[in-house]
Amino acid sequence: MSKLVSLEGISKHYGVGENEVIALDKIDLSINQGEYVAGMGPSGSGKSTLLTILGAMNPPTTGKMIVDDIDVYGLSSEHQADFRREYLGFIFQQLQLLPYLTAIENVMLPLVVSDATDHEGKAGAVLERLGLAKKFDRLPSELSGGEQGRVAIARAVVNEPPILLADEPTGSLDTATGKEILALFSELHNEGQTIVMVTHNAESTRGVERLINIKDGQVVDDKQLKKT
Repeated sequence: MSKLVSLEGISKHYGVGENEVIALDKIDLSINQGEYVAGMGPSGSGKSTLLTILGAMNPPTTGKMIVDDIDVYGLSSEHQADFRREYLGFIFQQLQLLPYLTAIENVMLPLVVSDATDHEGKAGAVLERLGLAKKFDRLPSELSGGEQGRVAIARAVVNEPPILLADEPTGSLDTATGKEILALFSELHNEGQTIVMVTHNAESTRGVERLINIKDGQVVDDKQLKKT
């Protein structure tokens, strides 16, 4: 597998002097194309900060992030927005579906600022693939938790981003729905999708092939796992 992401000496500090907090401390990390990676650690470990840096939303205090030979934080803010649109899909803990838009309208949102044509057809095809062919016109409130999660995943992958980032994707879901979402992640990974997830829950790491443990802003363990 070829290297897709490289973090070089990434640190993130907040505050100054006695109030300074070191969220990340000189992280060196690479992620290969097609990997399914979980970053795990307790609250305050730095894992969410790491994800926001990977998401081109939070400039590091020191260090570089290179993605596909692009120095992401060397880009202008406008070009960073272009990078996010072209390279990244996001899945948030609270899903963040717009309640007044239907399933297909939520999935079409990332296409509005893309070069894609036939937005409705493309969004519909992804929803069909995820088993929601008969739910295009349903509002989020008319969908089950698992169906809402599928819509959120469809929205994240509709632009076919090279990297899918997930922040505690099962954190607000019941156990059965969480397993359903993780099964979808495994399906996407098996199709070649690069996935980086952060979580504090060991159950959510089932199916990942690489587990990175983070504590006090540092990587304390990085190991390959056998697929289950």
